[in-house]
Amino acid sequence: MDFPATGAEVVPEKIANGKDGSPTFRCDLCDTEIVHKIAQVFLPGLATACVDNTTGDLFKTPGSVAADIRTEMVDYLTQRSENFVAESVVLEGGLEAEASDHPYDIISDFVDDFASSKRNLFSRVSGWLLSEKREDRIDDFVQEMEINSFWLLNRREAIVQTLLKNVDFKNAFHCDMKFDTPAELSNHVVHCGYRPMNCMNEGCDDIFCANHKEKHDSVCPFKIIPCEQKCSDNIMRREMDRHCITVCPMKLVNCPFYAVGCHSTVPHCMINQHRSEDLHSHLLYILQRIHKEVSLEDLKQRVEQLEKSSSGQLAEARDGRSLTNSVRALEAKLGPLEVNVTNKASREPRESSPTRKESTGSIPTKKELAENSPDKKESLESSPARKEESSETTSIEKEFTEISLTEN
Repeated sequence: MDFPATGAEVVPEKIANGKDGSPTFRCDLCDTEIVHKIAQVFLPGLATACVDNTTGDLFKTPGSVAADIRTEMVDYLTQRSENFVAESVVLEGGLEAEASDHPYDIISDFVDDFASSKRNLFSRVSGWLLSEKREDRIDDFVQEMEINSFWLLNRREAIVQTLLKNVDFKNAFHCDMKFDTPAELSNHVVHCGYRPMNCMNEGCDDIFCANHKEKHDSVCPFKIIPCEQKCSDNIMRREMDRHCITVCPMKLVNCPFYAVGCHSTVPHCMINQHRSEDLHSHLLYILQRIHKEVSLEDLKQRVEQLEKSSSGQLAEARDGRSLTNSVRALEAKLGPLEVNVTNKASREPRESSPTRKESTGSIPTKKELAENSPDKKESLESSPARKEESSETTSIEKEFTEISLTEN
């Protein structure tokens, strides 16, 4: 049996006026986002209570006790929420002083406390609470209740609205304004920041309060927005990533001549412009691969010759292979590449140059010229060291001659 909705109808709530006893009317609008979030906690909490309450019982199943436990759960949550402010004052400065004051955390703790209170003896003394089978049974029972529409979302949200007003003592998630007449209340509701709104983007079914309109609009996956890469298309936000990496004309791609040395990245729609504007550098990359031993200056001159002969044909090349074929064909017409001898000689190692080897044998060095000069000879002969060396040499020669004569 389904549980009747509590506060399902949104009607102005009358509050006794403390001054003259005349009724006043309070705005019952709440933050729909937080209400929906809290309502999602109820089914898992109820399923946990039902499973733990019937574990090991041969005569009861979670489904057989669900209706009764749901009633107990609503009563428990209502009572805890009504006493929350008083409990907070009593516990102020105690162990729970640092507990969260967010309504979601507060009501979630209430649900957990209720589920814990419904554990039977078997659940308490066995290792059931730590078993994976327990989690699986809870998940299965949640799905069973959703399929059978056991506790509809709108009814859970109606209960949450009452709980929210009781625990939101900072009035951060609900409107607490009061009015003397229904007309005043009606005028307020039209402009209330907590009034519910439907998303206007096609395909989006989200409902949010007016205060969150800009926030939702900034993240709505169905909103049509301009392309992030500045192309002319307007794309749905959830399809933006796929657009940018597939069909967007402004997506960045590698140059078609990446393999031959051009590592530029350009927008896809500007490939032809890049090929035309950077033809000079592309030709230079190709020639460096064809003529590996030729200097850069000679290759640049060859590039100018190729551009003068057929720049239009070369600009039509789509990739490195086609441009290489075009360059080879044009070079066959232009003839051999003219190499500057000076540039070539400067690139060769001086040690291995034949010209260098020949010159070393025919051209005397500065040192040799200085030693063979007449002035150098005279200075050497006239020097004391030179004279002493000469006299020593003469005496040695004389001794050698005398020894030879004696032996004969």
